[in-house]
Amino acid sequence: MSSALLLAACGGASSEEIGAVDTVFKFIGPDHKIVVDAYDDPKVAGVTCYVSRAKTGGIKGAFGLAEDKAEASIACRQTGVISFGAKPLDKQEEMFSERISLVFKRLRVVRMVDTKRNTLVYLTYSDRVIEGSPQNSVTAVPVPAGTVIPVK
Repeated sequence: MSSALLLAACGGASSEEIGAVDTVFKFIGPDHKIVVDAYDDPKVAGVTCYVSRAKTGGIKGAFGLAEDKAEASIACRQTGVISFGAKPLDKQEEMFSERISLVFKRLRVVRMVDTKRNTLVYLTYSDRVIEGSPQNSVTAVPVPAGTVIPVK
């Protein structure tokens, strides 16, 4: 997937492929892989989420026609000083999404704010137009004491 298309699919969240490992050799077309991408939270400076996911290869994968598996994992970490923009955060908001099939399936990351514990919680899951998957992964980034998370 081209960088421009990926940026458009992610709603403006910047991403960077950190690396990939082959899981199945394909004689024709690219191999099946596990890809690790880094996404900086577009509304919270100093937080980066690392998402690993399956990427289908072969002929269908080469032409963008393959449907990737609904399995993904997420780990978000403080990677700098945490700060917030001028606008308060929604209590729950989709941070970014990416197409994982030709039309109907998306991998999503949602940010939730746990105000009681002053923590940002990130959830990744996939959905389809007809039927989603219950497979998910969650991670949390505690915000340093004294830094209040602005919430709408």
